[in-house]
Amino acid sequence: MAKKKGKAVSFDAMVKFFIQYYDLPTKMDIERLVERIDRLEILIRDMGSGEAGEKWPAGRVRRRKPVKSRSAVTAADTVYNAMKAFKTGADLADMQAKTGFGKKKLRNIIFRLHKLGRIQRQSRGVYRVRLE
Repeated sequence: MAKKKGKAVSFDAMVKFFIQYYDLPTKMDIERLVERIDRLEILIRDMGSGEAGEKWPAGRVRRRKPVKSRSAVTAADTVYNAMKAFKTGADLADMQAKTGFGKKKLRNIIFRLHKLGRIQRQSRGVYRVRLE
């Protein structure tokens, strides 16, 4: 009895199988990558055409981000100055009412000020400005 032949596999199907199985890049994949690289190069070139900033090695100019102005008074300074008003010492509720900060923020600031030696603990939960 003669053996029945199976369905013939086309060459195109076999090539597609190998490309998918081994994750090989196709011509379209490479063209897409080249287009993206071109767009990135144009973007970099356009970013470098600003007037202010540092020079890049190829003579391009890099734009600097605008510098945000910081306030002169920090949260720790606010708490420290508010604590100066209380001669006998202040607890967390007094400081919260005076500064308007939350409990967690106040606790962190008080811990930091104590660690720096700017305030001292008078008793449990009561703090005052360090006397020098």
